[in-house]
Amino acid sequence: MSEAKSGDTVRINYTGKLPDGTRFDSSEGREPLEFQLGSGQIISGLDREVEGMKVGDRQTVTIPAEEAYGPHDAAKVQQIPRSALPPELEPQAGMQLQAQTPQGGQVALVITAIGEQEITVDANHPLAGQDLVFEIEVVEIVKAA
Repeated sequence: MSEAKSGDTVRINYTGKLPDGTRFDSSEGREPLEFQLGSGQIISGLDREVEGMKVGDRQTVTIPAEEAYGPHDAAKVQQIPRSALPPELEPQAGMQLQAQTPQGGQVALVITAIGEQEITVDANHPLAGQDLVFEIEVVEIVKAA
């Protein structure tokens, strides 16, 4: 049976957890996750761990933050004036917002604190700075041409 290698399209069932066991994502009840190994479609640490696996292989792996969503970047936490929000919006901690970059791109923000005049927003990925634990099973490997 052949092993998955860079360029192959693979399908995996997975459950993602934090080190304390809190589940943050799973393919359970959905189609398996399909991606091309080595293409950058998934976090680099998971991509690396799937390489070399065979159909039917199962394993539990811990992906360090640096190979997942990176370290938490304090520069991505900013305070903005409440007046920058639409007047009908009542900000709440944990609320997600979309902002536009000067280059026209979109960035997701999460409100982390609310003050009288300002709110604090965080543009880090919610899982940034955290090691991740994945239970993975290779369901299918489509060999690269």
